Amino acid sequence: MSLWQKHAILEKNSIILVIGILIVIAIGGLVEIVPLFYLKNTIEKVEGVRPYTPLELAGRDIYVREGCYLCHSQMIRPLRDEVERYGHYSLAVESMYDHPFQWGSKRTGPDLARVGGKYSDDWHRDHLRNPRSVVPGSVMPDYSWLEQTDLDYAHIADNLKAQATVGVPYTADMITHAVADVATQAATDSPDFLKAEPTELGPLLELTLKRWQPTAVRS
Repeated sequence: MSLWQKHAILEKNSIILVIGILIVIAIGGLVEIVPLFYLKNTIEKVEGVRPYTPLELAGRDIYVREGCYLCHSQMIRPLRDEVERYGHYSLAVESMYDHPFQWGSKRTGPDLARVGGKYSDDWHRDHLRNPRSVVPGSVMPDYSWLEQTDLDYAHIADNLKAQATVGVPYTADMITHAVADVATQAATDSPDFLKAEPTELGPLLELTLKRWQPTAVRS
């Protein structure tokens, strides 16, 4: 009996075909699932990864509110053209504190996973005020009004509590001082802020910096 004739048996007998499909799916599932039972952790560890600070979380909430994920992704795939354009491909651990994650599914604009470290702070400010001033062909709307709008962070402690309930390791101390930390961090992020050593910036800032160590910069 030729191979074609053997294959015809599957095509003519639906029950045998279904059984064959189930066997193949079962084997594939076992190959994918069983190794996970022998791994202590499926997310690789990367030094310096930490939860968002209160100010970063407030900024992320604005990103979500404005629907930026509809035009931008935050997941660089391990493909040569993407790595050359956007930087090192994204790692699972980088999204471990993102609830919900902002991987996105469309790129009307570029991926933003590492754009923070690609351009200067002044470039980003100009881009938000008038995108076409730095990217002539951009179709992104301007967000100049954000500069004139005070940040409402009265509820930031509740935001941290909500994140803590889904596993983000915010401590009681971090949550208690969240509102004060936003104000302190916003002041130090100001372009007019005097550059100085932490010991010269007063006890309030020193305590804030200690609370959010390690201070690995999210790009």
